[in-house]
Amino acid sequence: MAEDPYEVGSASGRAFWADSVADAIEARDPDEPVVIKGGVSPSGVPHIGHFNEIMRGYYVAEALRDRGHEVRQVFTADDKDRLRAVPRQLADLDWNVVGLGEVDAGALGRNLGKPYTDIPDPFDCDCGSYGAHFTNLLKKSAELVGVDVEFVSNTELYEDGEFEPVTRRVLERADRAREVLADYQNKVDDDYVPFLPQCADCARLTEGVTDVDLEAGEVHYVCTDVEAGDQTIEGCGHEGVATLRDGKLPWRFEWPGQWEILGVDFEPFGKDHAEGSWPSGEDIAENVLDIQPPVPMVYEWFTLEGEPLSSSSGNVVTVDEVLGILEPEVFRYFFTKNPRKQRDFSVENVDQLVDEFDRLERVYYGEVEPRDEDEREFADRAYPMVVDEPREERVRIPYTFAAVLGMTEDPELREQIARKEGHIPDDAPEWAVEAALARVERAQHWARRTGNEFDYELKRTTMPDTDFGPEMEAALDELADFVAAGHDGDEIQSEIYETAKRNDIEIADFFAAGYRLLFDDTEGPQLGQFMAKLDREFVVRRLRREA
Repeated sequence: MAEDPYEVGSASGRAFWADSVADAIEARDPDEPVVIKGGVSPSGVPHIGHFNEIMRGYYVAEALRDRGHEVRQVFTADDKDRLRAVPRQLADLDWNVVGLGEVDAGALGRNLGKPYTDIPDPFDCDCGSYGAHFTNLLKKSAELVGVDVEFVSNTELYEDGEFEPVTRRVLERADRAREVLADYQNKVDDDYVPFLPQCADCARLTEGVTDVDLEAGEVHYVCTDVEAGDQTIEGCGHEGVATLRDGKLPWRFEWPGQWEILGVDFEPFGKDHAEGSWPSGEDIAENVLDIQPPVPMVYEWFTLEGEPLSSSSGNVVTVDEVLGILEPEVFRYFFTKNPRKQRDFSVENVDQLVDEFDRLERVYYGEVEPRDEDEREFADRAYPMVVDEPREERVRIPYTFAAVLGMTEDPELREQIARKEGHIPDDAPEWAVEAALARVERAQHWARRTGNEFDYELKRTTMPDTDFGPEMEAALDELADFVAAGHDGDEIQSEIYETAKRNDIEIADFFAAGYRLLFDDTEGPQLGQFMAKLDREFVVRRLRREA
């Protein structure tokens, strides 16, 4: 029997789960190259949930390479699957996500039941098909994050005859296949045939097999209706004959078929597969195909702002979108976390994720003390896999401070402030300074996307026109003295209230005066905390209306 997919990767004594998985793979003494696989049906907009499988495989591949193994990481596009429903959203090759009103939704509806690779590209680009279009987006995702993955098309595996020996063996053992499948799937009767021929007339995949002639390598069929969820995809009634390449195996047989064809040694999968698909795949591999299933590992799903990621419902965030607000290495770090714990990806709170990554980097370089030996070991193992090239001279500007710098568009001023506040050392090499300031653009994009407290334009170079009375000016001078003495954000926030009270000024009016001086507006972020993030000299001068 294969390993328990819930246990693989959780062995004690390893700070990084990928090393534990590598142990389980090595225990089998696999041939070289070690093959790590993932896969997805290219049914719609690829999101970070789809990318989970690629990244889990990536870290295991890197752990094995560190041990001297040759590794092949492949990702199957299960593009021979049928289109079962029209998604709510699609994306072009520039990652512009659009609703169905911006493409020919009717054409998609007329292609229900056909393999993704037999459906026209909805954006009429050079991809050639619906399936190829969305596989290309997955490929682009991997390229953007810097992960080298070999994509394999299921359609091409069938067309090239790679699946034919597996298909023949399944059909030769149809009685055994039915017996095994009946433990996992309802409606498996004596007439069930584990093959879906593709209708030569309408191109839909059908279940209406009437006869199998293995000597001739032919499957006879009638194109019948197919149930797809809560709807029925109508067949055309055509009677025809398909070869073993003109169709596909049902999913529960196709998955272990991929293991044999590709020689898979390890495959991670979401918990939705752990309860049904994996046990049936394991059973079919051992008792129908006579092969050993790969080392398995279950990973938990991600949520987005607390809700399930779903291409069909439109609750997605793409890799391209994420890299607009995060460096690739920070995004890669997100996937180093324990795969068995469900995690929420919150665009609103990505500053916390960046702070975690920055700490990992500092632990790795010995700039901060690790909380325990596990944190030290984790940093030593994971960090070199997360960054393209570990370089101790690298500089990181705190993310929220970068968002503050994003309130001005002047690059020279951004660097000047960052240096003045000690976030860029005097001896930092030019490449490190450039990379550090690149975070400002991402943090600025984050602020504008979320409309958070940093989504304001700081009037840094010119002071807004103001007309304050003597009481207000006196109160602002008092607050300037307090800030000049050196206090943190909470202390400044409290002092704003106290200063207003001492000078008999409405608190709302005093806050409005501060916002006017900084943003030429009557509202803004939490003022005390925000002032503490700015360079003190500038805040003091502005409160004194000097510049």
